[in-house]
Amino acid sequence: MKKSLVLGLIIALLGFVMYSQRGDIAMTIFPRALETMMTRDKIEELGDGLHIALCGAGGPMPAPNRSGPCVAVVAADKLFLVDTGSNSIRNLGRMGYPVGAINGVFLTHFHSDHIDSLGEVATLRWAGGNHSSPLNIYGPEGVADIVNGFNQAYARDTVYRNDHHGDVVTPLTGADMQAISYPLPMEGELIRVYEQDGLTVDMLAVDHFPVSPAVAYLFAYKGRTVLISGDTNKSANIERFAQNIDLLVHEALAPHLLTVMNRAATDAGQPNMATIFYDVLDYHASPVQAAETARDANVGHLLYYHIVPPLILPGSEAAWLQGVDDIFSRYTLGQDGTSFSLPANSTEIIATSTGL
Repeated sequence: MKKSLVLGLIIALLGFVMYSQRGDIAMTIFPRALETMMTRDKIEELGDGLHIALCGAGGPMPAPNRSGPCVAVVAADKLFLVDTGSNSIRNLGRMGYPVGAINGVFLTHFHSDHIDSLGEVATLRWAGGNHSSPLNIYGPEGVADIVNGFNQAYARDTVYRNDHHGDVVTPLTGADMQAISYPLPMEGELIRVYEQDGLTVDMLAVDHFPVSPAVAYLFAYKGRTVLISGDTNKSANIERFAQNIDLLVHEALAPHLLTVMNRAATDAGQPNMATIFYDVLDYHASPVQAAETARDANVGHLLYYHIVPPLILPGSEAAWLQGVDDIFSRYTLGQDGTSFSLPANSTEIIATSTGL
């Protein structure tokens, strides 16, 4: 009994000492932790293959673990993004990816929730990577308008940072973005938008009417394939080009949940929100429809992203997925930080992280 009491007192005393000295302890640990973080090379750790991570798994409505839509793609030792929604660039850093290493961004369409972090992406990549040329932004025709607008909005910031840090850290030649645009592909057509070091990226049209252009991207590297849908209704074109691919990253909106939200907004006297909740029903695929596409295309795995509405309440994920298991069982409901690796020249599909 006495021994237990003495032990308890010792533990309590140690706890008190550690708590009272927590600032000093933190300052001792902090430099080592920073050095570990700054010397880590997440891209090199992944090894040779095609790697996918959700830097944003949600849509335009705020959610605690699903930020604005963004998919990170690593292949051939290069890092790319597909779209860049709110908070995605911060998530990318939290996931251990060097923001300064971003080689390019592929835009699926120009809805605000898919582009609103573009200025931050370009700025942090410029300042963090000592680049001497602008960031390439790939997309369908119209992407130049987006790029020019962001460049103009950030023009003063660019001058401030160069004045402060100088040409060694922030050379003006590496600031801003440059647009690389392509015509909208015809139905059944792929347009090659990138090819280097064994990695190819093809653009295909999707149905997000009345939003046009809207495209998806098909990545291929050393026998591995990933198709990222962007925003789309159920699309025969996606099913066509997703045949037998390894990973389908597909958006989805649950119409039964949005219908409930429409009624709730009406009852709450918010007609504008009620109209929005109704209008979005006709240009997004449902979870079941995305599962049907995955099944009919015989994909290896389905990763859901751009998940609408936010899944906040207990049981809401199960409600969102109603009917999916009857269609296709090889799926993952993504959240920020969910990631997969497809090792080169193999058939493995490895879930490497369930989220942040």
